[in-house]
Amino acid sequence: MEDALRFFRAYEIWIYLLLILGGLVYIRKFILAWSEMREAAFGLERESAQSRLNQSASMVVLLLIMAVAEFVLVSFIAPSYPGSNPLITPTLDVLATSTNTLPVTPGDISGTQEMEVNVFLSPTAEESGGEGCVPGQVSLTEPKPGAEVSGIIKIEGTANIPNFGFYKYEIARPGETVWLTILAGREMVQEGELGQWDTGTLSPGDYMLRLVVTDNQGGSLPPCVIQVRVNNPVEP
Repeated sequence: MEDALRFFRAYEIWIYLLLILGGLVYIRKFILAWSEMREAAFGLERESAQSRLNQSASMVVLLLIMAVAEFVLVSFIAPSYPGSNPLITPTLDVLATSTNTLPVTPGDISGTQEMEVNVFLSPTAEESGGEGCVPGQVSLTEPKPGAEVSGIIKIEGTANIPNFGFYKYEIARPGETVWLTILAGREMVQEGELGQWDTGTLSPGDYMLRLVVTDNQGGSLPPCVIQVRVNNPVEP
């Protein structure tokens, strides 16, 4: 199923173009058959034109149904299957990380000679996650930023703002702009369980998890975002 959805998403434009081209061809045939049927003077000619008219109309309707089905698959069904989205796992560029120079003075070297040791520091999970979190209002306490998760896990935190409306938590791969909603709730939560997340359907890798809390007027605070790593065992 996910392979089929990936195909329809990858070739969406081409599928629409082929459907439009086919629709134009059969619309032209429909018009010609309609003209022939109106001008037909004999019964056999009229029946032949009617047959071509019905065939062209059927094909136009079929192509229209296929176009609607493609739109529904790509716009509504595919986003609910994380595996159908082409996800790219970012590769850490060690050369692009910050470099700290630490002076080290060996005890067995006389004088003031010093040795410089270049230490490459990778960004920690706390530095890349936890953006926008407001303690007591919009926060995620479980899982922790940078945690490895697998299977079904509990999402814990706080969703409590003035004029509370609802909350939802969503996932996306780092760098993506489209977020997949996992679950929503209409009850305020204070340092408690927001819901569950079944990570078993996801491919292993890094994911961003965010909590969005909206008031009853439709306004919301900046979302609380953390990064976690899904580490489900790969089936042979």
